[in-house]
Amino acid sequence: MVEISSDVLARIAREAADSLHAEVCGLLFGTPGRIADAQACRNVAADPSRWFEIDPAALIAAHRLARNGGPQIVGHYHSHPSGRALPSPRDAIAATPDGGLWLIATHDEVRAWRAVIDGPVEDRFAHEPLTLIA
Repeated sequence: MVEISSDVLARIAREAADSLHAEVCGLLFGTPGRIADAQACRNVAADPSRWFEIDPAALIAAHRLARNGGPQIVGHYHSHPSGRALPSPRDAIAATPDGGLWLIATHDEVRAWRAVIDGPVEDRFAHEPLTLIA
């Protein structure tokens, strides 16, 4: 189970709902069991309508900040504008089985997944229920 504030979840859901033709993406900050914040990032994928790639400059900046005592990156989020909130085969190829969180949003749903070895979904992901906190 992963805790997430209702404000952070609403922000991610709104961003996904507002982008009907391109995947949105961003970073998640907190601890392995709690998402404290999220940062939207530019999707620099060659075809953002079909996949996502977080802007490397944003990723590097977040890692630098974390090394200097800032918020820790615990995963990322992205949307499936015309699909379901389930990891795709492409997501599985991109995922490192390090326990990181993957939030996948559609126009009306956000689900959490943890990247693991031999996961039950796409052989890479385990579902993580989200618990809303104030």
